[in-house]
Amino acid sequence: MHITITGKNIDLTDGLKSAVEEKLGKLEKYFTEDTAILVTLSVEKERQKIEVTIPVKGNIIRSEQVSNDMYVSIDLVEEVIERQLKKYKKKIISKHQNAANFKKEFIEKETDLDDEIHIIRSKKFDMKPMYPEDACVQMELLGHDFFVFCNAETEKVNVVYKRKGGTYGLIEPEL
Repeated sequence: MHITITGKNIDLTDGLKSAVEEKLGKLEKYFTEDTAILVTLSVEKERQKIEVTIPVKGNIIRSEQVSNDMYVSIDLVEEVIERQLKKYKKKIISKHQNAANFKKEFIEKETDLDDEIHIIRSKKFDMKPMYPEDACVQMELLGHDFFVFCNAETEKVNVVYKRKGGTYGLIEPEL
């Protein structure tokens, strides 16, 4: 595993770097040597945030943790990623080519069937073309955190969503 650590509004001390490498080093039992792990440490006011992104073929494993202490955030992020890997192992490696980043022992180990994902509800609705700003208004009127719509400019399905801090995001397909 190759761990790349970057910082925003924070001095990357040797202590922080070694804490990240030690904690995320525990994930070595899941990944092959050539797997890249991208880590960003940042500070915003009192919030100490760590973001970890692990690109694997066809998927992205990601976790973001925030606390008042960076070392606590580092501990939490490792636990969350490990839980995600165990819970979604079957889905992550369902296509054989996706298994390339994972160690053979992890792939072959039995999993709990209780962690299966069950879709319990399905919705269908008409999608009238609208602009992203109109979709944000519609999302607010519905009281949702996201809204799927047909973009009037591109004629493609897009998603608008609420971001932290009261801003909005737009997801557009890249085909």
